[in-house]
Amino acid sequence: MARDDGWGNFVSTTLKAKEFPLVRSNVWGSVSDSDWNDWSWQLRNRIQNLEQLESRLPLTPEERAGTILAGKKLALGITPHFFSLIDRNDPNCPIRRQVVPRIEESNTAPDEMLDPCGEDSHMPVPGLVHRYPDRVLLLVTDRCASYCRYCTRSRVVSGAGEQELTVDLEGAFSYLEKHPEVRDVLLSGGDPLLLSDAKLDAILTRLRKIPSIEFIRIGTRIPIFLPQRITPELVSMLKIHHPLWMSVHSNHPKEMTQEVREALGRLADAGIPLGNQSVLLKGVNDRAEVLKELFHKLLLCRVRPYYLYQCDLITGSAHLRTTIREGQEIMEQLRGHTTGYAVPTYVVDGPGGGGKIPVGPNYIVGMADDRVILKNYRGDVYEYPEIGQSSVADLRG
Repeated sequence: MARDDGWGNFVSTTLKAKEFPLVRSNVWGSVSDSDWNDWSWQLRNRIQNLEQLESRLPLTPEERAGTILAGKKLALGITPHFFSLIDRNDPNCPIRRQVVPRIEESNTAPDEMLDPCGEDSHMPVPGLVHRYPDRVLLLVTDRCASYCRYCTRSRVVSGAGEQELTVDLEGAFSYLEKHPEVRDVLLSGGDPLLLSDAKLDAILTRLRKIPSIEFIRIGTRIPIFLPQRITPELVSMLKIHHPLWMSVHSNHPKEMTQEVREALGRLADAGIPLGNQSVLLKGVNDRAEVLKELFHKLLLCRVRPYYLYQCDLITGSAHLRTTIREGQEIMEQLRGHTTGYAVPTYVVDGPGGGGKIPVGPNYIVGMADDRVILKNYRGDVYEYPEIGQSSVADLRG
């Protein structure tokens, strides 16, 4: 069975629909459906200060103290949609831990950094990061719909950090025209989908005029934080700029609501390949069964789990970080125990600018000149013969 979702699309009502609840909160009082489903209304009514937060959520002492200090590092911002997912009675709610500030953010653990990915040192033009040989990161805004408390760019995002994000778009376009080795541009920020349709269209159109740019990616958490933003008009505009890819960001299965599924469906129907990037977070998704449920839901939404990131060494994030060993153990509990499409690559961004380094479990037990010893997901051991060139010649002779 299917129903019209109000956008001219037909949505299945039998494909585990009960696992994608329709979200609506009563903490905003009487709000019309037209307002609630208006992304501009959602942005205007974000939780942005202690008074707004405390009037809707009983805070722990750690949360209250963290919220008071939030404006000095990373601003507080939570959309009504995402706030509605918070369990008011559980201080350890995985949604709550991601967006409600805590006093632990004011602590700096050893080896933490303001710029853990070394982006500033790989920025030939303000706002353009060129770290890898054939691809660049273009930061187009410093604002997000909601602010993740583990944000790797908290130094420049939200307007409350220690730096101000300076973007020179014309300088970036000129740089790309002079560097034809760059074939892939990732738009990020902040969140590019917070830009107006016209502004985003102008950026994409300008990039498409550079012959060496083969495809463009958009990194966004808007479909999760603000699914109402994925309007038919936005999707129609994005379709013009194919090949266009999109990386979304979801960390917990509770985030996968009916509104999110329908927003992702509109993007997928527009031919935009969707991948998901999760961050491994203590007390949020650091159990294999939680991540498996999330990844299965993403696949139902036609989103491929792409990366699972080790939380960056951003200042004030120690309370949300797991160990890499824990991450490897989780990956061992996923690989072979569910479909390969549901298993992302577990990576660490090399501290200081080393780029993404895969750190998944090692299934090679040992290597010799003539054979490799392997183990499978159950721990069974197998030998695979290595045939050298001389052995190949002997076989042919």
